[in-house]
Amino acid sequence: MFDFLKKAVLRAFGAEKKAAPERKNSGKPQQKKSKKKPAANAKAAKPEQKQRRSEKKPAPQKPQAKRNIPRKPEALKDVPVCEGKMRFLDLALHEDVQFSVQDAGFEYCTPIQKLALPALLEGRDLAARAQTGTGKTAAFLLASFTKLLNTPLAERKSAAPRILVLAPTRELAAQIHSDSEKLGVFTGLNSVVVFGGMDYEKQRKNLDAPVDLVIGTPGRIIDYSRSGYLDLSKVEILVIDEADRMLDMGFIPDVKRIVSMLPRKGERQTLMFSATLDESILRLASGWLADPYVVESEPDQLVSGNIDQKFYSVSRDEKLAVTLHILNNMPYERLIIFGNRKDVNLRLQYDLAKYGHLVPVLSGDIPQEKRIRILEKFRSGEEKVIIATDVAARGIHVDNVSLVINYDLPERSEDYIHRIGRTGRAGNTGTSISFLCEYGAYYLPAIEELLKTTFPSELPPEEMLALPEPDPNAKLPSPKGSFSGKPGRKPSPRRSRR
Repeated sequence: MFDFLKKAVLRAFGAEKKAAPERKNSGKPQQKKSKKKPAANAKAAKPEQKQRRSEKKPAPQKPQAKRNIPRKPEALKDVPVCEGKMRFLDLALHEDVQFSVQDAGFEYCTPIQKLALPALLEGRDLAARAQTGTGKTAAFLLASFTKLLNTPLAERKSAAPRILVLAPTRELAAQIHSDSEKLGVFTGLNSVVVFGGMDYEKQRKNLDAPVDLVIGTPGRIIDYSRSGYLDLSKVEILVIDEADRMLDMGFIPDVKRIVSMLPRKGERQTLMFSATLDESILRLASGWLADPYVVESEPDQLVSGNIDQKFYSVSRDEKLAVTLHILNNMPYERLIIFGNRKDVNLRLQYDLAKYGHLVPVLSGDIPQEKRIRILEKFRSGEEKVIIATDVAARGIHVDNVSLVINYDLPERSEDYIHRIGRTGRAGNTGTSISFLCEYGAYYLPAIEELLKTTFPSELPPEEMLALPEPDPNAKLPSPKGSFSGKPGRKPSPRRSRR
């Protein structure tokens, strides 16, 4: 009996074992046959399929680049002569550059462009002081593009730019690249931007094509140069933008290292722009520039006259209420709130959210892709308000910023100029509101000394000091422990009243 059952079980087990390969391979023999029959054709087809796939990857980029290039007009349009103003048509810019200028909607030079462009077109080295938003980027781009187009190379090489632009922040580098694309739209020149915080390999691949202009932060430029992916020995024009910020952020040793890889002083054209031309900046200029032409645009006016500057004397505990009153009652198109530290900015973000204002924070340690998304939303108007630190102050070039709030008065007086310079740009009017609390008031004398003026402060009216009712349905951002001391710990009631 047991022998019979044992044999039955073994027979059943053996049947399943035999059936299993049939179930596993069901359909496979047909596939193998179909593959074996056209084996020769399949081998021939595989490279074609790979080729098609490789052709499909870059295909979306090429048409997109072509769509972004407008149709070049048949002739330049005439611009009427205006007394006291210089037309771009009066300058010896290359014709393709002139077409690009008119396509961008520019007709007359700004003061810094009027002073700098003639010297730049002559090939002179330049040390220029100009307040932010005056058109200095366009000045060096237009002159540099003209030089390259007037002296074309027989063969353009990959990873060997003729123009190198150094910027202290990633945002500023990206903005200069955006301006170069717009002002070089009809030139056929290729510009590439590189900076830290983004995909190293992806940016490196952009250098494989013939490159005329490279814009970048010092660290990433050094990385590619040391790795052999970037050849700086052919650079004809070096631009150091916001040299004072380079000095403040400790980039000068990196800049010196980069300069040592370039052709010698006098064999290249070097342009240095700075918000200040103090002794330390002029000392740097003497080491890098040969017989420079020194330009000071509006030297007696570091801040645009289009900016209405207000100062409110408030306690630290009152700043939130005044900020909420401004957000709820004051008209603005775009608004930037500046704080000195990230933890303060995160605290402010959390407190504003309790009252229904979801405001993104922009600081130096935020991943670059997220920073780009925040700036793009701010630039497009999807986000009307952002909170930022000074690291981001000099890289935010966004039109129609009508209001700036100094939630904390900056510890460095020069940063005050760059903060409020985000508004009142390109002839537009703007307003800056600064809070003078028990700590920030200590920084006001240095700002007044720098700007050679005295600012009257005022007490905000009572209605500005009353906190509104919190929004019961408010979506609160995660504190992430950045302002509470320990990760995951909720802010204490004492800090909540701040």
